[in-house]
Amino acid sequence: MSGHSKFANIKHKKEKNDAAKGKIFTIIGREIAVAVKEGGPDPANNSRLRDVIAKAKANNMPNDTIDRGIKRAAGDANSVNYEYVTYEGYGPGGTAIIVDALTDNKNRTAANVRSAFTKGKGNVGTPGCVSFMFDKKGQIIVDKEACGMDADELMMLALDAGAEDFAEEEDSFEVVTGPDDFGVVRQALEDAGVEMASAEVTMIPQTWVSLSAEEDVKNIQRILDLLEDDDDVQSVYHNWEDGE
Repeated sequence: MSGHSKFANIKHKKEKNDAAKGKIFTIIGREIAVAVKEGGPDPANNSRLRDVIAKAKANNMPNDTIDRGIKRAAGDANSVNYEYVTYEGYGPGGTAIIVDALTDNKNRTAANVRSAFTKGKGNVGTPGCVSFMFDKKGQIIVDKEACGMDADELMMLALDAGAEDFAEEEDSFEVVTGPDDFGVVRQALEDAGVEMASAEVTMIPQTWVSLSAEEDVKNIQRILDLLEDDDDVQSVYHNWEDGE
């Protein structure tokens, strides 16, 4: 039960930081555009779009902004030329980093990602070089303060809907699902009126790496900061134990 606890708190803080920076709206806007292009503008018939909308709402994106994004993408689907691309590499001390990007220029994105790794004394590896150290899971974070249910009620609701795991933290609950079950579990929580602080399919490290050298800490922080500031980067996953 407690295996993902550190990640839950880290993810929770990260979502709030991203929202504060405003970048998360840009990220979600691109995801909406791609989801609409791939499966159409009706969330009832497009599970990917449903999940992106849930992510948008969890990050306090206004409904009219979501609707505008869907309409814009539906009316101009041919102009949406973003592609998903994933990079994997190593940070200082053998830390593992996965970068998900959504880009209209793969050469630019690849160069920027490589530069971020290099500046932090890391290096980009080949596809698959570190992803085996992570599990792809659906993850839903619920703020305790915003939740009207107690832990047992929420746990039973989630498990009955098909969740794999449930963890209680100081300030939040974490629900973990298989990637294919994520949409069903998220919908069950939404139907029950559960407010979600974040809801998305993510990569959860199997083990964590701690860094003792101050220089290593500075370098991995530099890599992560540069990646987070890159407009093409959607998500960054890593197994650095002290990272936020």
